[in-house]
Amino acid sequence: MYGSYSGRRRKGVRVAAAGAVGAALFLAGCSSSGGDGGDDASLPPMKQQPKGSDPYWVNPEGNAAKQAGALAKKGEDEKAELIRKIAEQPTAEWIGPENAEAQAKGYTEAAEKADRDALLVLYNIPHRDCGQFSKGGAADGNAYRTWTDQVAKGIGDRPATVILEPDAVLHLVDGCTPDEFHEERYDLLKGAIKRLKQQPKVRVYLDAGNAGWKSPDSLFEPLQWAGIADADGFSVNVSNFQTTEVSKEFGKKLSAKVGGKPFVIDTSRNGNGPYKGGDPAESWCNPPGRALGEKPTTKTGDELVDAFLWIKRPGESDGDCKGGPKAGEWYEEYALELARNAK
Repeated sequence: MYGSYSGRRRKGVRVAAAGAVGAALFLAGCSSSGGDGGDDASLPPMKQQPKGSDPYWVNPEGNAAKQAGALAKKGEDEKAELIRKIAEQPTAEWIGPENAEAQAKGYTEAAEKADRDALLVLYNIPHRDCGQFSKGGAADGNAYRTWTDQVAKGIGDRPATVILEPDAVLHLVDGCTPDEFHEERYDLLKGAIKRLKQQPKVRVYLDAGNAGWKSPDSLFEPLQWAGIADADGFSVNVSNFQTTEVSKEFGKKLSAKVGGKPFVIDTSRNGNGPYKGGDPAESWCNPPGRALGEKPTTKTGDELVDAFLWIKRPGESDGDCKGGPKAGEWYEEYALELARNAK
């Protein structure tokens, strides 16, 4: 998608598949009380983390849980325990383009039954990803507004934290999205925030890129035009590898320019920071030697940082580079490396 070194990244999420999972949860009435850890009764069930420090839902049927169960079933206990490091933490559910209301309802109902909050990502803006690996999105502005309304209806009065449109603002700033789409995108983002905030227990964080990609000075006005004033805050480092400390510094500088808004940091894969080797243009794609970062928590020790979250789903490929499968597919070797390298 991108060809220059600027800290950009592809999302590596298969939202169509995510849609099927969310709808299935709704239709099956998933209880999320633990699950079987992925097809093997000998593997302890995936339990929820302590609500006081980590209020987000652990999906017992996620890719990592299924993989851990499959490995245990084959007797590969060491690998199963490594993958369990991922499976036992809450990760975001990316809402797909189809059956959006059923997806949102399925995830939020499952989370509520487990006495936890759902963590959702909305990634369906028209002209998404500038026509590259994660290209797609709604057909037009009206389709996006309908989709957002469906998501909001699906959430209903259940608690949910929403990460809104990774890259959408950044691609307006870096010139990746053509000028003729800018006005509409700002309007769509503002409208999405207002619609989601009509739900009584929804928190919305508008994506603001990462510390390796553009500066706060170039971002604060576009964030304002996109409606940050009506959001609960913004997200940084989604799907990226910038360290937590660097992300904090970046977020605080940006916060000071947007009314002191708090922010959340994606710590899913930043344990060893960004990759410095190889072609800088591909440093975003399945970089070697990376590690899981801080576990998800709302106890960050910083009043401006609302949470450390695993927004990018660890173990799912960034794309078909460095031996990886297509974006969003489970990549066992990479997942094992992330877990082995975790501090």
